[in-house]
Amino acid sequence: MNVQLCPMYSESSERRNSKGSVSILVSNGRLQLRFHYAGKRHYLSLGLPDNKINRKAAEAKAKLIEADMAFDRFDPTLARYKPQSVLSTVTPSFTPLAEPKLALADLWEKYTQYKSPQVAASTLVRDYGKIAKRLQSIPRSVEDAVGVRDWLLKQYSSEIARRTLIQINACCKWAVKSGLMSENAFEGMAGDIKKVKRETSRAPFSQAEQDAIIEAFEQNTYSSKFAPVPHSYYVSYVRFLFMTGCRSEEAIALKWKHISADCLKIQFKEARPSDTRILGETKTGKARTFPCNESLKAFLLSIKLKTAKPDDLVFFAPSGKTIDSHNFLNRIWKPVVESLVTAGKVEQYLPQYNIRHTFITLALENGLDAKDVARLVGNSPEIIYRHYAGNKRELFVPEF
Repeated sequence: MNVQLCPMYSESSERRNSKGSVSILVSNGRLQLRFHYAGKRHYLSLGLPDNKINRKAAEAKAKLIEADMAFDRFDPTLARYKPQSVLSTVTPSFTPLAEPKLALADLWEKYTQYKSPQVAASTLVRDYGKIAKRLQSIPRSVEDAVGVRDWLLKQYSSEIARRTLIQINACCKWAVKSGLMSENAFEGMAGDIKKVKRETSRAPFSQAEQDAIIEAFEQNTYSSKFAPVPHSYYVSYVRFLFMTGCRSEEAIALKWKHISADCLKIQFKEARPSDTRILGETKTGKARTFPCNESLKAFLLSIKLKTAKPDDLVFFAPSGKTIDSHNFLNRIWKPVVESLVTAGKVEQYLPQYNIRHTFITLALENGLDAKDVARLVGNSPEIIYRHYAGNKRELFVPEF
């Protein structure tokens, strides 16, 4: 007997079925039969809950259908096999939809609408939007979950394909719970793709390198005399990043209303990511208070204009609008630091984000507890311990 009991549908189990075989599925706790006849896939819902007794009944029904197909007495109207439940005959565009009503891209759109009140607007644009574009690009000839996986692996890196499948699986899991589909063929599929570990350098600048960078900006050392805006325009922005270790998207969104009148406290509660340009919450979704030391207090008081209003940006582009941190990185920061490397004043080029790593590293090396550093920069203590506390620049053996 070729009957197979499949608690969750998968393409691999479909391929194992020989012609004329019947599979028994469990969908939402109910037994269902699946088989092919005359080039079409049929689903026959038995309307029975999944238990040992009802499985026996399902196996008997499956044997009957297989025997009828084998001896050319199969009833194509399916009246001979139907219980009171309704038979579903489908030619799906995607195998994860056992009773497909929507293409995968349309299903993702509904899932996005469901998630939209629960995630930040920037996340919808950046993350959910990318998945939508990928799904819309899938050729019509790709009609099953395995085909979707293979297409993604051909078009993108293995890591992007893996992450996309994770999101599709979450979408289909929601669709099953919402009654939009019967089975989720993407369940566990991403786990078959090896996770690629990204090499993200958390190397810090030394104190001397930090001073050299600030001085280069302040003195316009590498600024062209023909530049419409000298590098010194951005020195306050760079200095603030070094003094606080905040994320650049937090610094460019900072307003004077987020800083106390005496400049003793800063509230980091908003961020504007460079890729979406949408103002929203911080990366962690939580506001944090940053206490200012005397040097930071003096710095803030020195750059605060007498005409500054609460809603005015602390740091802004020459146009008066928000600084484009992506453009700053490529057009200003990179040329300056690379020139300092050539001059031998900086050991290696590090991106602007490594200013944050510098603050964290120097704070730890100056005796601040890892838990307190985590609170200052908006990370978890686990991240600080894992990536910073155990990786100081210099190791030494104390005298015992």
